[in-house]
Amino acid sequence: MRTTLKLATKLYKEKYSNTGVFISKARAQSFFDEVLGLAFPEIGQHIYKNEDELYFDLAKSQQELNFILRSINPDKPAEFLSDVSEEFFENLGSITDTLTKDAQFFAQQDPAASLIEEIIICYPGFYAISAYRIANFFQKRKLAIFPRLITELARQKTGIDIHPGAEIGAPFFVDHGTGVVIGETAVIGKNVKVYQGVTLGALLGTKEETSTKKRHPTIEDDVCIYANASIFGGETVVGKGSIIGGNVVLTESVPPYSQIYFSQDKIIKSMAAPAP
Repeated sequence: MRTTLKLATKLYKEKYSNTGVFISKARAQSFFDEVLGLAFPEIGQHIYKNEDELYFDLAKSQQELNFILRSINPDKPAEFLSDVSEEFFENLGSITDTLTKDAQFFAQQDPAASLIEEIIICYPGFYAISAYRIANFFQKRKLAIFPRLITELARQKTGIDIHPGAEIGAPFFVDHGTGVVIGETAVIGKNVKVYQGVTLGALLGTKEETSTKKRHPTIEDDVCIYANASIFGGETVVGKGSIIGGNVVLTESVPPYSQIYFSQDKIIKSMAAPAP
């Protein structure tokens, strides 16, 4: 037992003493859940009796975020990380407003949703989008690991894999969601609906060939993508108002208001008249 402990201590020191990096998934998960609770009291474990209690928890969460960022990014100046922590909480209201738009879009699109509170508390799609929108804030500040850690924790809970580097407009709707994959350079417009099993992926290529290129598709406003459809390639654009049917595999652009569906082992393409 003592030999095992000595070996573990030696390995720990070799791995962490020079970098200072120590990452706790549980601590990151706790922070994310706490922030969601601050944004949406329906999710949180605490009912605030007055503003002082809320401000106390906000200050505590900001300190926790600062600690996490310093632990994960020891190469970054402490002042910069402190500024990021402060900026995040200054922007939390704006992030919450965006997520509220998402939740309202869920309510409009899903006849099974009886209350918006049900969406906020129960829907895996909303949870994954919440993780993405929070992680995207940190991704834009070029912070290592933490944005991916947040979306990975959401993937483990929901089966929905959204890279924090994707650009996703609001509102956005993911129904059911299990198996959804949205890649790093995907661009998604407003009022887009995505169902379970959808992949917005990259075409094959070496890392050297693709690392600096847009690898994932662009989905314009008002598009609906049904279950198990796969859309690949950085040059692929799905035009505004299009409908992509279930099980379609798409590797080329389609114009606005297209209807693409799978029938008898063939991909059928048609144009729908634009809405008046």
